[in-house]
Amino acid sequence: MSLPESVVTIIGDDKCPLYSIGDQFKLTGKSLFLPSGKPACLILVGDITEVLIRYESATAPRYVFDCSGCTGLIRLEYVKEQKTVSTESQIRYSRDLDALAVLLSKYAFFQSLDEENIKELISLLKVARFSKGESIIKKGEPGKNLYIIVTGKIEVVGDGGIHIAFLDKSDIFGEMSLLSGDPVGATIKVIEPVTVLYLNGKDFRNVLNKFPSLQMYLARLLAKRLARTNVDRIEDIASGMVGNLSEMSPSELFQAFNINHKTGVLSLNLPRGLAEVAFRDGGMVRAEYIDTEGREAFFEILKEKDGWFKFLPGLSPEELEFPELGDFMWLLMEGARRADEACACDKGLSTSDDDD
Repeated sequence: MSLPESVVTIIGDDKCPLYSIGDQFKLTGKSLFLPSGKPACLILVGDITEVLIRYESATAPRYVFDCSGCTGLIRLEYVKEQKTVSTESQIRYSRDLDALAVLLSKYAFFQSLDEENIKELISLLKVARFSKGESIIKKGEPGKNLYIIVTGKIEVVGDGGIHIAFLDKSDIFGEMSLLSGDPVGATIKVIEPVTVLYLNGKDFRNVLNKFPSLQMYLARLLAKRLARTNVDRIEDIASGMVGNLSEMSPSELFQAFNINHKTGVLSLNLPRGLAEVAFRDGGMVRAEYIDTEGREAFFEILKEKDGWFKFLPGLSPEELEFPELGDFMWLLMEGARRADEACACDKGLSTSDDDD
């Protein structure tokens, strides 16, 4: 048995809170299937229904339209009867999905998830292949994706071509810049032809919010990588050494103290004034910058790129009793999200000025 299938694909995204470019809505018979793992948007379902009614008898095989919009806006492409879906092909797809879920369950990144959760995550992943000598991402670029190596081998390369690490099957990369909002900190170069699965930044943040166990995995991974590459630098900071933010950004500093369970006060001399952040066993208990305190001060400090810092171990008896400002990973991701929004607003203002 086969049923005609039409597909509505998102081909443009302007700050949509739910969907990303490439997400597909499949229409089989009288059923509308949402992108796996994504909630339903009633506004968009209404828009798709209207398009189906209006263009059901039209001869054109495709139609491009915009959604009605809420806090964001997307552009979609409707393709009529793109293919037929047979019961046999559905069975094959289900078997392939099961096999892939079993394979990925052996990767460290997926081991905290059950099989159904892995299948849900698989629907968000895309595949890419790179040849020997190619650079997958380059130092200084904005972070866009989380990558998972399926086959092959890559090298992590720092300033001046200095070797940092080799990564191969089941290893991940690209997570640091997505978590911090900072540009990519190293170049990823292909040593052997490589196949990767990748997850875009918006889906990555949604997945972390839905599966807190992945946050714990990434925290442990960051701890291992920082311990391997930044031991000397972290020990210098922890003993009270002064440093420059051009060498270690605020987000990297905060992650270093959090992962290594440091207790003390980080003082920063920043372009807009002095700032302080107090840590107890790696958790933030106080933050002050300009006229702001607490979380808002932390978010403002994350935006800074220049300045000096000094870390002094130890807290006052009062500070030792302060409650934490919140979950560290959530604060870091929220800061990155706000930075992205601020950057988008700045670009919008710049475009408006140019038009004037």
